[in-house]
Amino acid sequence: MIKAALNGGRSKAEHPAVPITPEELAADAVACAAAGAGAIHLHARDAAGAETIDPVVVNEVARLVREASGLPVGVSSAPWIEPDPVRRLELLRGWREPDFGSALFGDAGAVSLAAAFLSQGLGVEAAVLTVGDVDRLAASGLADRMLRVIVEPVTEDVDQALAECAAMHAALDRHGIEVPRLQHGMGAACWPLARDALARGYDTRMGFEDVLVDPGGAAVRGNADLITAATRPQPRRTSK
Repeated sequence: MIKAALNGGRSKAEHPAVPITPEELAADAVACAAAGAGAIHLHARDAAGAETIDPVVVNEVARLVREASGLPVGVSSAPWIEPDPVRRLELLRGWREPDFGSALFGDAGAVSLAAAFLSQGLGVEAAVLTVGDVDRLAASGLADRMLRVIVEPVTEDVDQALAECAAMHAALDRHGIEVPRLQHGMGAACWPLARDALARGYDTRMGFEDVLVDPGGAAVRGNADLITAATRPQPRRTSK
């Protein structure tokens, strides 16, 4: 499964096709679904274009995008969008329309956030950036209730990113965490990690949030071009 990551925190100054408004996000999700995406991940934006987790905005955007594309929709609840953990949890308790949300297990509020999502009937993606995050996920007692684990090293160094992924997968195996896994990278590591994930039978994600060019470094017209490129067979590069 390739999840389309439509926008992240990017602006149109970085690429004119970055979707910001609900209508742009819905249209982009439709194009990505046609290109082969199996799920949508987006960062909701307010009227000024700033990232938000306000439930009024999030519920409207998630509903519109799901109805247009027919795909499950996840919305980012990254801690930098609302740094106050109490206020963040209060806002997230109003989410009703997203199919899933993410909990960053390097963040102190991850367990409370995941528990809140589960109590609201939302799926939860457990994001792990390090082996320590995997250990915290295992210690939470919630691992087997996750929709999937997102393995996402923060480095753009390809060899280091592949090695960190291998270490996190080994830690997941050691803890007996058997929920589906999605592996992805950012920037220079995006395409190598996506190819490696698909070759190993893991899900991956692709989109403007992580990369703005195709595997050869050429500019693309939009997210659908990235999804199309990700569905093509690519040479495999794996960690040693």
